[in-house]
Amino acid sequence: MQERAVAVITDAVQRAGGDTVVSTTVVHGGDTSVAYRVETNAVRRFFAKTCPSPPAGFFTTEAASLVWLTESSAVHIPAVVAVSDGVDRRSGHLVLHWIQEGSVPPDEVAFGRSLAGLHGSEAPSFGRADGRTTGSLGHPNDPTDTWAEFVAARRFTPLARIARDRGSLPDDVVDDLDRLASTLDRFDDGAPPARLHGDLWAGNRLVGVDGESWLIDPAAHGGHREFDLAMMRLFRGFGSEVIDGYQTVSPLTDDWQDRIELHQIAPLVVHAIKFGGGYVGSATRAVVRYR
Repeated sequence: MQERAVAVITDAVQRAGGDTVVSTTVVHGGDTSVAYRVETNAVRRFFAKTCPSPPAGFFTTEAASLVWLTESSAVHIPAVVAVSDGVDRRSGHLVLHWIQEGSVPPDEVAFGRSLAGLHGSEAPSFGRADGRTTGSLGHPNDPTDTWAEFVAARRFTPLARIARDRGSLPDDVVDDLDRLASTLDRFDDGAPPARLHGDLWAGNRLVGVDGESWLIDPAAHGGHREFDLAMMRLFRGFGSEVIDGYQTVSPLTDDWQDRIELHQIAPLVVHAIKFGGGYVGSATRAVVRYR
């Protein structure tokens, strides 16, 4: 299997840039993919990954997300070099420019400003124009006109169904989540859809040798800007100066922190479904707070 993956990646890199691949080294690349650092005779490095049995559209969806974020001209995103879902899906791959990480602390204020710029570039709707699913549970992303409709129909209701079917949350909590989905209008401030990374935890940020932040592995879609901020708070790993920088570009409302747990409900329920444990209690507390 690994020999096949290396052959696929080698062919993709050489076709894309004309370089000759001289080495491939396995590196960390996520829960489902096998990732490699690829070096060429032109002294160039690439990040490449494959997956033995990816969902349909797995690699092209990620590539489209990266390109969409790049179009904002606000954040650093590694360039897509080659991508394919493969004719038989076994030959699917994604190749990106390599980001060399360093020991310089991240410039959190600069990252906050760039994140505000990403959100400010907006999106045509809540969801995705291509309607492609994102995330390990296949979140639907068909476009909607309002934030309340998007979160209810594309996040809370589908997740409640999965949680009930798998017994991941107590029935009364699932009932509360369903009821919350039907009353989200009370939290909708009418803000336009922001261009979101969509899975902004610390593992999806790389810090280059110069302290600049680079974003990878997005679940990009149009949503409320507070969602990315809530994700950053949920799994930590970002300095408080990010918000300072963010607010110099795009001030937040005085009560934005009151909604952090509301925006964390969907990812917490996902983790409760996938991993159980303490996520069940965290998801329950968040749902009960806003029911």
